[in-house]
Amino acid sequence: MDGNYNITYLILGGHVQLAKYRYLYFSMTLLLFILIICSNTVVLYVIYVHESLHKPMYTFVAALLMNALFGSISVYPKLLIDLLSATQTISRPACRLQSFLVYVYAGCEFTLLSAMAFDRYVSICRPLQYHSLVRTQTVKLILFLAFCLPCCKIGIAIILSTNIGLCKFVLMRITCDNYSLVKAGCGDSTVSNAYGLFATVLSILPHLIFIVFSYTSILLICLRSSRDFRRGALNTCLPHLVIFLNFTIIITFEIIQNRISSGIPHIVRLIVSLLYVVIPPLFNPLMYGFKMKEISQHIVALFKLK
Repeated sequence: MDGNYNITYLILGGHVQLAKYRYLYFSMTLLLFILIICSNTVVLYVIYVHESLHKPMYTFVAALLMNALFGSISVYPKLLIDLLSATQTISRPACRLQSFLVYVYAGCEFTLLSAMAFDRYVSICRPLQYHSLVRTQTVKLILFLAFCLPCCKIGIAIILSTNIGLCKFVLMRITCDNYSLVKAGCGDSTVSNAYGLFATVLSILPHLIFIVFSYTSILLICLRSSRDFRRGALNTCLPHLVIFLNFTIIITFEIIQNRISSGIPHIVRLIVSLLYVVIPPLFNPLMYGFKMKEISQHIVALFKLK
């Protein structure tokens, strides 16, 4: 059999003591997936049914939560199947598809967080221009670009890696990612690696610079304003800032551990490789549901809590 081209299935060999803890892993993962689906759906429902929340800020929140669902659905169903299967295999095209979907999710997350920072920056620093700068058409364009730009960048990376033959057929992960596929390949991967690094920097650095600029400007305005103004600004900005820092740290650790070939215990690699589809999808709806008063009031009313 030709080691480069005839093998169409890969083994996801990153599981730890799966035979011993199979049903525990499955139960915990299923519970986590249900919590993610329910928590994000509740906040999305509240935003959808209440016209008072049909504003750009809450539209971006809804898009962020939908992106979390998108990322979770890209990972959890396959993971749940693998946890109950005798062998954890995936076809190479399916592995590429999962890599594409997960990378698009991460790219959209950064773009949407930048859009939310832009909305808060204009609202607080240029309030008189808000309605002219953040119009319905502007919001639609931002949401369109937030999805299309990551799709284009990641799509090129996936295409560049398709012609690289495979020499290894076991990925020491429990989910697919394109960089691991490239590392398992034979032949020259210089172009694919160079573009992957370029796309990673392009997906993170501009957003990081813009968000730091936006929140620095907001902080300076708050320091010169009244206490009530500062309180209102912090109530709307703090959830966005915490979520941005949370996601940036998680992705940074994932990139570092994925590109360092040794020195990191496998169990640490395993945990880090899942954080981006565990913490943000579960943390984001809780943060918006409890820290944003306008949303939390409607959630309380929905469940008739006191």
